[in-house]
Amino acid sequence: MRNLYIMGTPASGKTALALGLAQKLQKEGFRVAYFKPIGSPSRGPERVDEDAVLMREVLGMDAPLEFMVPRVIGPSYLSGVGCKDALSSVMEAYERISEGADVVIIGGAIYPYAYAACGLDDITLAKKLNARVLMVLNIQNDFSLDRALFYNRSVTAAGVNLLGDIFNNIPRPLLAKTEGVYRPILEENGYRTLGVIPRRSEIASPTVEEFYEVLGGEILAGSTNLNRLVEDVVVGAMTAESALSYFRRTADKAVILGGDRADVALAALETSTSVLILTGGLYPDVKVIARAQEKGVPLILVHYDTYTTVEKINHVSRRLRPGDVTGIKVALENVEQYCQWEAILEALK
Repeated sequence: MRNLYIMGTPASGKTALALGLAQKLQKEGFRVAYFKPIGSPSRGPERVDEDAVLMREVLGMDAPLEFMVPRVIGPSYLSGVGCKDALSSVMEAYERISEGADVVIIGGAIYPYAYAACGLDDITLAKKLNARVLMVLNIQNDFSLDRALFYNRSVTAAGVNLLGDIFNNIPRPLLAKTEGVYRPILEENGYRTLGVIPRRSEIASPTVEEFYEVLGGEILAGSTNLNRLVEDVVVGAMTAESALSYFRRTADKAVILGGDRADVALAALETSTSVLILTGGLYPDVKVIARAQEKGVPLILVHYDTYTTVEKINHVSRRLRPGDVTGIKVALENVEQYCQWEAILEALK
């Protein structure tokens, strides 16, 4: 039995990679289990880790969630559950989950350093579980590569078996630089690249529903189309005269503007808009609601000001869910098309 620890930073796509690898391993005849020692609570009332819910469904596991994710913590965990029985609960749960499996895919925490105060950060746990590590890298700029090198050096300095790195969810404009600059620098430092996965909106772009989960508020129209993807965010601060030409530059966007800007809202509805978010608690003109309903565009009224609204949705990222047939399929395709999965499987034999 082998352990494969998938760690990385927030929004690097750890879950999508774990999902794709798990499906590929199953196709190759491995008995696969999923374990996430340190989880993050969902926004809903259940407060469960959504990654575990997804993986249990896709892999057909019958293990209770409390064993798949023995610790679910938030940013103030030391004031709550703290470190009491932390290691013993994690190891006991791991023994239950790993029983009968050929490979256990271990999902990293939201940050590799989370729970370090209790000695249960990702690197320490990977060593305790004798796991091989895949580092998932999300590239935004050159500092992203610096961070990747720092984490690679930390893993190897701890004596953990680092299989290599996978650049994930890379925007098209950065693909050439990733292949021509970032990848060679990693390899010059002795670290292997096992894949470069381009950004695919099917699993990278958040949905309107995920925006609504963060913002709350009231849905005034388009409630049946919350599954629309949001490719970009635009603030409607322009004049009515320039609004239409401005909005035409971006497709599948979220437009944020005050509820009293009816002229600008109507202009946005004449272009490719996934959702209109009206701020300040100001109800729009009835013409805006009617047009949004006619177009099937979700119209969400929130009580935050525009600045606060933008700040909140900056942290929205796509979460794969059990019913997301397309996203689950794309996760497997990414592994098969863009990763050196044969090398990963060979290391796990």
